[in-house]
Amino acid sequence: MIQIVWEFVAREDKVAEFENFYSATGSWATLFHESSGFLGTTLLRDTQTARRYLTIDRWESSASHQRMLERSASEYEATDRRCEALTESERQIGVFEGVGDQIECGRKCQRK
Repeated sequence: MIQIVWEFVAREDKVAEFENFYSATGSWATLFHESSGFLGTTLLRDTQTARRYLTIDRWESSASHQRMLERSASEYEATDRRCEALTESERQIGVFEGVGDQIECGRKCQRK
């Protein structure tokens, strides 16, 4: 699994629209759900810096993400253009994969 992390600063007058657009049920996630290998997305709001957000998009592999980019290129570009009006800045932090054992905690922690 890979996780693609992006950082955004939302425009002051577009915060609600930004949060809706980038949420787990927003436009990006809807586009990604059309592709096999998409595992989900998370939107995080910075508690210290107003209007700063991270998104984490989870994919089975780099190949599954690349296939989505190739198959949905025009829709991806159109969605990206619509998003430009919502943000002051955007940058990809990186593409990450898990290292070592992963632990999932709910009612009790278990090794995966």
